[in-house]
Amino acid sequence: MSIKEEIIKIKNSIPSNVKLVAVSKTKPIEDIMEAYKAGQRDFGENKVQELLEKEISLPKDINWHLIGKLQTNKVKYIVGKVCLIHSLSSIKLLDTIEKEYSKKNLTANTLIQINIGREDSKNGIFIEELDELIDAIERSKHCKVKGIMTIIPKGSDEENRYYFKEVKKIYDNLKERKFKNISMEILSMGMSNDYKIAIEEGANLIRIGQGIFGKRVLGGNNNG
Repeated sequence: MSIKEEIIKIKNSIPSNVKLVAVSKTKPIEDIMEAYKAGQRDFGENKVQELLEKEISLPKDINWHLIGKLQTNKVKYIVGKVCLIHSLSSIKLLDTIEKEYSKKNLTANTLIQINIGREDSKNGIFIEELDELIDAIERSKHCKVKGIMTIIPKGSDEENRYYFKEVKKIYDNLKERKFKNISMEILSMGMSNDYKIAIEEGANLIRIGQGIFGKRVLGGNNNG
C-alpha cells in the first residue's frame, strides 16, 4: 500500500481521540510530503539535526515531535520549533530546557519518558526517580509536562499489555494529583507492532513509522 493508503487505514482503525504521530526519521522529504498530502500533520523525529533540516524545507503547519533522546547541548536548537518533547528523563535535561526556553520567554511542552522495562538500551527514568523529577518540574517556569511516554521492551502481546497497564497506572495516579506544571493529558505509548494493544490500555497518542513508511533506511533506536 502507498503511504497515503497506510495513513487512511490506520486513522480509520483508531478512535477519534487518539493522535497519530508519523515517525519520519531517516525518511526523505518526498515521503513526508506524501503523508502531509494525505492529511497527516504530526511527525516525529529522533535527532535534532535531522528535524531541523526537514523543518526548513517542509510546510510550516507541521507539528514536530522530538521523540528520541534529547542531548542537553542540542536543546537550544529546538526552542520554538517543536510542539512536544517526548523524552524528558532527567533533572539535568529539565534544567537545560528551562535555561534555553527562558532566553526566548517560551514554554516547552514535554512528556516524562519512563523506562518501564528498566532496559539499559532505552532512555527514560525509573519509577523510583519520578518524585524527584516532579519536584524539580514544579519549580520550573518554562517547562510544562503534558503526560507520559514510554517505549516498552519487545515481547509477546501478553507482555506488551502488562507494560502498558503498568504505565497507565502511573498516568492515572498522577492525574489524580494536583500540580502547577504537570497535567496528564497525553499518554504516548504504542508503535507499529503494538499500537492496538496500547490503545486498548489507554494510549491516546501512538507513534508509527514502519507501519506508514515501510522499513527504515538506517539503523538506530526504534521509536515507531
